[in-house]
This record gives sequence, C-alpha cells and structure tokens, in this order.
Amino acid sequence: MNQYFKLRENHTTIGREILAGLTTFVSMAYILFVNPSVLGAAGMNKGAVFVATGLIAAIATAFMGIVAKYPFAIAPGLGINAFFAYSVVIGMKVPWQTALASVFAAGILFFILTVFKIRELVINAIPNDLKAAIAAGIGLFIGFIGLSDGGIIAASKDTMVTLGNLGNPTTLLTIFGILLTLILYATKIPAAIFLGMIGTTLAGIITGLIKLPSSLISLPPSLSPTFGRAIFNLGQINTFQLVIATLTFLLVAFFDTAGTLVGLAKNAGFINDKGELPRAGKALMSDSIGMLVGPILGTSPTTAYIESSAGIAVGGRTGLTALSTAIFFLLSLVFSPLLTVVTSQVTAPALILVGILMASNLAEIDWKNFPVAASAFLIAIGMPLTYSISDGISLGFITYPILMLVTGQGKKVTPIMYGLGIVFVVFLILV
Repeated sequence: MNQYFKLRENHTTIGREILAGLTTFVSMAYILFVNPSVLGAAGMNKGAVFVATGLIAAIATAFMGIVAKYPFAIAPGLGINAFFAYSVVIGMKVPWQTALASVFAAGILFFILTVFKIRELVINAIPNDLKAAIAAGIGLFIGFIGLSDGGIIAASKDTMVTLGNLGNPTTLLTIFGILLTLILYATKIPAAIFLGMIGTTLAGIITGLIKLPSSLISLPPSLSPTFGRAIFNLGQINTFQLVIATLTFLLVAFFDTAGTLVGLAKNAGFINDKGELPRAGKALMSDSIGMLVGPILGTSPTTAYIESSAGIAVGGRTGLTALSTAIFFLLSLVFSPLLTVVTSQVTAPALILVGILMASNLAEIDWKNFPVAASAFLIAIGMPLTYSISDGISLGFITYPILMLVTGQGKKVTPIMYGLGIVFVVFLILV
C-alpha cells in the first residue's frame, strides 16, 4: 500500500485514507436514494436504479483510485439526472430506454475526447486565476447546498432566498452539527469533519430526530429491468431533439467534471507549478469509464463529486481514499437500511465547513486585473446562484476573452479559451 499509493510521500497513512474514504462516501451516499427517486419519475425501476447507482459509483471511483491515484469519487450527477427525467423523458415524451441510449452515445463521444487528450488540453489551458475561481465557486456552491439541506436558508418568492425556520427541530440539529464541527476543526482535532458527523448522528438518534432502521441488511434488488437497454436502443436516436439532448449530456458532463476536478485538485494542492494536474489523463479516463458504463447498467450521466472535498479535508491524499469509497459503495448495496441514519442534517455541517475551506481560493485571484477579476467573480457567484457548476463556468468563460480583448490583453488568451467562449455561447443558446 505504501509503495503503490506513495502514502509516506503524501504524508498520510492507511487508516487516515480509509477514514477519508468513509467520510467521502457518507457525504455523498444520498445519491443512492435521490437518483432512484428522480429517475423513477421517468418510469424507471427504482430498485434497479439503486443498484446501478451503487455499482457505477464503485467501478468509476475504484478506477480513479487504482489507476489515477487521486482521492476523487465519481457517481451519477445531480441536476443532469433531472434533465434526463423531466426534460428528455417527460418533457420530450422520449422513452427512458431511448434516453439511456442518448446518454450512452454521449458517453462514447466523451470517451473519444478523453482518449485523444482533448479534455486534458482544455483543463491545462484554463488560467490559474480562473482555476482558483472554480475551486472557490464550488466551495460557495456546496456551502449553499449545506445551508439549504440543513434548513438554515429557504426559498422565498419575494427575495429568492431567505433565512429558514430556525425553530424547526431538524434545523436546530443542523446548527448543533455546524457548531460542533467548526469547534472541532478550529481546535485542530484530527478527523474533525467525520467526528462532527458522528456527533450529529448521535444527537439526532438521542432526540428522536433520526430513526434507527428496523434491520441492518437487505438483499440488493435485481438490475435486469434496466441493464443493457441503452445499447439496444441506440438506433432510436433519430431526431434533432435527441441529438441536442445527447450533446447536452456530453457538454454538461464535460464541464461539470472538468470544473470539479480542477476545483478539488486546486484545493488539495495537486496542481503543479505549471498550473497542470499530473496524471490528468488517467483521472479523466476514470469519469469517462463511468459515463460509458453507467447507462449500460441503467443510470444517467456520472460526474466527479464535490463531496470528495470532505474526504480530502479529513486527510485523504491518495487513490486509497477513492478505493475505500468504492468499497463502501459496494457494501452499501447490502447494508442499505443503515444509510437512512445519514440524513441531510448530518452531511450539511461537513459541506459547510468544506465550503469555507474551498472559498479561501478567492485569495489567489488577481483582483487588480479587472477582466480577470470580473470573470472569476462571475464563475464563483454563478455556481451557487445557477445551481450548476457548468453554468457558472460558462458565465466566466464567455466574459474572460471579451474583456481581455477590449483591454488590449487579447494575446494572453489561448486559442482554446477563445474556443471555449464560443462553445459556451452556443451551449447557452441551444439549452
């Protein structure tokens, strides 16, 4: 383990990596239940989607850990699964089998772009200031998610967002968890995030706000209702609408994953002095495997998960963290009843603390250079306000080349960044 994952070089231990993997898993385990609920609205078998979600998360994350050796986890993405269910299947009245075929076609294109290192070129072409903005934006985004999931902020017709009901018992549990986690971290207690989650869970059980499951083990449902349907329905992608849907799956997955990988790597200190991510090709291949195999199993597009930052904050630095997360996903298929104790009130404090840590990347942006500052600001604030990593990136990437041109700094912009600006304009118009 030490030799393969270079644990000593990365100043970590086997125990710390496994704990980090467990923290990442617990932080993102909600997708095991949310994804079947969303795709179930499209008529898909919820039990099969549950198994497909856990399997593809385990496969892609294990590949990330063993081959790319990074502590990043991959699973079906939120947001894009809603586009799959509500826009494509329900809105366009496309059978879910055909929609899965559309995801599989996007996965093939995704894989080709990865093999020819086009995605790696794009990531390395992003200026360091904008990479810092992406990392900070993801921090603001997951902090926003944590505050929302915990009930501390709520939707409002008048002001869009407002303070939640702080007298609600579950919200009070979140507040307790936040204070506990922040105190643990501020006093430099090891594994503060994970201990905060355990403390919040115990408080919820003691107060009756979190119910213990009646059983610990259950056999996983059958995968047969969804397995292989994507391949058999490829020929049904024969309309302009479905071509646009396929391209949308491709673009959202491309930039969601690229943005997340850049943000996580930047925050963890994996970006080198040249502004590049070592072994980027292998890391990108990991999520392309997920994008390709996921629809065959029976789920919507996969993406790198921003919750990986929770494991990184605990001390995860190598692929052993990701491998541990993958193993926990496999175990979850049998121990799924136990996951019900991991409520949004338990994960919210972890997300908020990680959001605080990632937002510190704002300090690395050159705020005196207005074109850079404006583009970075739009990326950072755009992610939580549009509830999308790719949409936030698009706002900054369109603005950046325009402002650099009009201020006489156009030569500093690479051809790839000009091309990305055009791609995002077309993307926003079509979608």
